[in-house]
Amino acid sequence: MSYSCGYWKNAKTLTEAQTAKLDLIAEKLKLREGMKVLDIGCGWGGLAHHLASKYGVTVVGVTIGKEGAAYARKFCAGLPVEIRVQDYRTLNEKFDRIVSVGMFEHVGSKNYREYFQVARRCLVDEGIFLLHTIGVSDPRMERKDPWTLKYIFPNGEIPYYRTVDDALEGLFLIEDWHNFGPDYGKTLLSWRDNFNTAWPSLESKYGNTFYRMWRFYLETSAGAFAARKLNLWQIVLSKGLVDGYESVR
Repeated sequence: MSYSCGYWKNAKTLTEAQTAKLDLIAEKLKLREGMKVLDIGCGWGGLAHHLASKYGVTVVGVTIGKEGAAYARKFCAGLPVEIRVQDYRTLNEKFDRIVSVGMFEHVGSKNYREYFQVARRCLVDEGIFLLHTIGVSDPRMERKDPWTLKYIFPNGEIPYYRTVDDALEGLFLIEDWHNFGPDYGKTLLSWRDNFNTAWPSLESKYGNTFYRMWRFYLETSAGAFAARKLNLWQIVLSKGLVDGYESVR
């Protein structure tokens, strides 16, 4: 149930790649036991569970998905994790670290400035914010194709790097900008293979139209990453760390 791009540097399976992604995030955040972490768009709670159980931090996850929140609460039961159904824009409390994975593509460029203002408001002065998002270097790719917007991600908008940079101005210092887009192609094809394997148990419920639509989405997206039309960014931000920042790969 872990979404977005896995990290395939030393991984041979999807599970290894997704676990490596979670550990890469933790290492870039430079977590210490007892820290309070905000997960904006926490999904099914996979990242919150991993950080709390392996790194000894307290996590607050916010999402507007009621079903995802219910699943995450069960999954993280017994851990120092709080899952809230809450609009991130209403947050007004301090965290040592902030992370957001695969959510920024749904914020929309008109809202980027407010998104970063909220993150700045909630981050302690010596804190670190890691943003994990798909991105593009060509502004013509921002809204992707009409088919995807209609059937897969209504109102989705892939961030353009200049728009992101403009929205950050005066709020955050960019400490690191890591692009491992080709890894998303491998992730998507692994999802495709899992989908094909599971399809006999799903066919009666979803039907052939859904099968063709989902295969088309997964494979064309994988092609876009392989062609380097789409990127996967992990951007590390701070208010200006006194001792600087040294990233990991």
